Amino acid sequence: MDIGTSLTLSVTDPQTGIDTKYRCKVIEKNEHYLFIDYPVNVKTKRTAILPKNTYIQTSYIESNQSVYSFNTKVIAKVNVNIPALAISIPRETDIKRIQRRSFVRIETAVDVSIHRAKPVSESFATVTSDISGGGMSIILPVDHTLNENDNLDVWIVLQMQNGQYNYIYTQSTVVRVITDKGNIHTASIKFATISKQDQQVIIRYCFEKQRELRTKELK
Repeated sequence: MDIGTSLTLSVTDPQTGIDTKYRCKVIEKNEHYLFIDYPVNVKTKRTAILPKNTYIQTSYIESNQSVYSFNTKVIAKVNVNIPALAISIPRETDIKRIQRRSFVRIETAVDVSIHRAKPVSESFATVTSDISGGGMSIILPVDHTLNENDNLDVWIVLQMQNGQYNYIYTQSTVVRVITDKGNIHTASIKFATISKQDQQVIIRYCFEKQRELRTKELK
């Protein structure tokens, strides 16, 4: 892992189980530690100083476009020309190569229509908070609820960079329902049945959004 490598950090709140995503860069390293600049919250764009002993799931992309992941924790706040965090450097055997398709989860608002047939017929429109080739999280309107293991019919509307609209249908299952501190309810949904073609469209959409985000970060 080279100096300058961009990292995506995922920190799970032990009380709520909610994952928060951050981005940062490796600014220095030695035999024992990686030194990263203060991470930026992906949603709020605010800089965060993660406390000592915070456990982190970390991922990064190598120059060959392969994606790798490892677990680490914050060791200390340090100063390496600029304020930084020291995190434990993983052993080579602890770095796992992961399939890119399962990695690309983009935080974005996509229009979706939800229909639940049982136990109570219920239909509503909402937006996603994130989406990937394997599932998505949706924001639940105040007058609608879902439960774990609910089976759903889902329609997704994706607008690609070329302006083309794609309409995706998938049978899905609710994995979990979460309420955050702002009393916003979200449901994590797994695509149970989806055509390969439709899944590839979602994956392509996620890559387009990822490139768009990186382009904005470089400006």
